Amino acid sequence: MTTTGHPTPTGNTGNTGNTGTTPPTPALLRTAAELDALPRPAGAERAVVMTMGALHEGHATLIRTAREAAGPDGQVVVTVFVNPLQFGEAADLDRYPRTLDADLATAAAAGADAVFAPGVDEVYPGGEPQVRITAGPMGERLEGASRPGHFDGMLTVVAKLLHLTRPDEAFYGQKDAQQLALIARMVRDLNFGVRITGVPTVRDPDGLALSSRNRFLSPQERHTALALSRALFAAQDRLAAQQALHERAKATAPGAGGDRAAGLNKLGEARAAADAQAVALARPNGAPAAVRATARAILEEAAARDRHPLVLDYLALVDPADFTEIPDDRESGDAILAVAARVGETRLIDNIPLTFGALT
Repeated sequence: MTTTGHPTPTGNTGNTGNTGTTPPTPALLRTAAELDALPRPAGAERAVVMTMGALHEGHATLIRTAREAAGPDGQVVVTVFVNPLQFGEAADLDRYPRTLDADLATAAAAGADAVFAPGVDEVYPGGEPQVRITAGPMGERLEGASRPGHFDGMLTVVAKLLHLTRPDEAFYGQKDAQQLALIARMVRDLNFGVRITGVPTVRDPDGLALSSRNRFLSPQERHTALALSRALFAAQDRLAAQQALHERAKATAPGAGGDRAAGLNKLGEARAAADAQAVALARPNGAPAAVRATARAILEEAAARDRHPLVLDYLALVDPADFTEIPDDRESGDAILAVAARVGETRLIDNIPLTFGALT
């Protein structure tokens, strides 16, 4: 993208109470001055959705969520900017898809009022910034370890775009869970006056998390890539089953508030309940290990394929507060099971939130 030919803002600038079949064309803004001149909605809120373009249904869901939150009298601004500070290799930056015309159509259909699509020179006048946001220890884990400097570059551009767009609320996808956590931490630590809202991951019917990078997968590579979501959901099912076993065991255990035999008869599954108690008592604190093992088995199977194998970068069960690994003796609390892997030339990430119950 370049900054030549800056158009005057046109199109819808504050209200998307659409009654026709064709949505209004969002205002296309190329410069900070044009963005600053965009009228703010009187008595209503401005919401922003930040993207690097190549919009898909996941982005459209973010825009629709922002539209609903802002209301018919509010304003939704979508940013489209491929941030060079987030790319470790020039080849990856050059390879990233640029589809602005299609992005404008997607943004319009989802309810955006304006699209801010600046060039690199507009965002970083005079070259790369000398002063940047540092992600800190959380930014050095998982994605930060695999892509050094990535989160510093991400937070720097997010900070700039928050200052430029001045929203009341900003929306980000939970698919990039570590990014979302870091943005929320930056906003809290540095007292940005904006609410940060996460939106659940959007998936294709086959389970693959939507990503602009999915277009680079061949049909055979896509088949391999499905191991990521299968691993996550299998781990989620394993956790639910194990916690159900514990609940059944507690209901029939001696001293649980009634006669054990009566409890078993009430369940109508004496042998199954007894087996459940045996499993629960044998591994009272084994849920984190079971979650990891279940996911890893599926990923290892995909890695062993003769053609189009999956190359695992990491599988981690982490605390959403700081992305440190959860110990195997964790009994309760929230967690994120995150995975990153490469299939062919395409690197993919995915995650799923989990909640551990009190296994006592």
